[in-house]
Amino acid sequence: MDILLIGSGGREHAIARKLSRSEKVDKIYVAPGNGGTEKENKCENIAYTDNNKLLEFAKENNIDLTIVGPEVPLIEGIVDLFKENNLKIFGPSQKAAMLEGSKVYSKEFMKKYGVKTAQYESFDNVDDALNYVKNANYPLVVKADGLAAGKGVIICNELSEAIDAVNSCMTEDIFNGAGKKIVVEEFLEGVEASILSITDGKTIVPFISAKDHKQIYDGGKGPNTGGMGAIAPNPYVTDGVMEDFKINIMDKTLEGIKQEKLDYKGIIFFGLMITDHGTYLLEYNVRMGDPETQSVLELMNSDFVDVINACLEEKLADEKIKWKDGACVNVVAASSGYPYSYEKGFTITIDDSVKNDVIIAGAARKNDELVTTGGRVLSVVALGKNYEEAQKNAYNKLKGIKFESMVYRHDIGKIK
Repeated sequence: MDILLIGSGGREHAIARKLSRSEKVDKIYVAPGNGGTEKENKCENIAYTDNNKLLEFAKENNIDLTIVGPEVPLIEGIVDLFKENNLKIFGPSQKAAMLEGSKVYSKEFMKKYGVKTAQYESFDNVDDALNYVKNANYPLVVKADGLAAGKGVIICNELSEAIDAVNSCMTEDIFNGAGKKIVVEEFLEGVEASILSITDGKTIVPFISAKDHKQIYDGGKGPNTGGMGAIAPNPYVTDGVMEDFKINIMDKTLEGIKQEKLDYKGIIFFGLMITDHGTYLLEYNVRMGDPETQSVLELMNSDFVDVINACLEEKLADEKIKWKDGACVNVVAASSGYPYSYEKGFTITIDDSVKNDVIIAGAARKNDELVTTGGRVLSVVALGKNYEEAQKNAYNKLKGIKFESMVYRHDIGKIK
């Protein structure tokens, strides 16, 4: 098969690496890719990001399968476009992608189909929103309705913070239109979990669980980022939690997908909060998470191409995904100053002994050197028979990587 993989982050490098290990894959074109996918086995970067240009490329190069990494092309309707042109593509339709594209839509979907989630109210008028937060219980959460590059969720511990959050979203428009509508919901306290799953519209098959580490500093302190590391499986996802998730969240979501007649053949990611009162759904993502993908795919024993094909052929109910024993720890190395301002253009050196364990995110090749281009630069993945061993292996590998202003957390994989 010749595959077109859309995206440019660590998630896409991890997917490309997994696909490249399949005997069924001859060539992977990554659009636009990064400095890691450029050198990955069977891979070639192509400089396209426009959906119509990608369609043209897929036609001209007889692409057998297109896989969409990030959410934006999905929400823009790339799946509908490719299907209209009789091209095989993995991902939800534009309508289905609104489960991530609109917080208001997704919360209304959860409410309609009885999915267990936090209580909420939605607003498109700033005065109504301000009146509501003045009489609310704290802490609470303000969420921008649309895509906000992972920064549209604001936890407010008191009224003044909520007023600032509402005004920032709705009046100052700091999210460029994404916060013109907002959701205000109750704050849930507990442990977060990520359940990446795959659906063919008839069946949802959950992957092995994962745990993201959002905050920049050790101990879960500091501002939220796109994710500073992930472990899999998630030690807090017990059999009881999984059962609660399946009954009260996954099965009801599938019922909603069927009832709404959503054309959904792709990844559905459940962002969960495990509380003392049960497991709640925080949000849907309609693509694989980053950095969770790096850990989850490292533990997948099955051929990912077989899993995707079973999905597209609506045969997921018969597909048994195999997983490795043990644990995987993924540690992200970022540029100092991230998630705010940071410098770029620093040369990255990677020892030959660890180069096969490095997944590139924000880095590009210039004059055959790898240089930093983003906040989250790369990550290291390591396996172990348990979390402690996987953590030790990951941090040992990290010693073989250097670039100026490199920062990372020291507690990824540490279980309390």
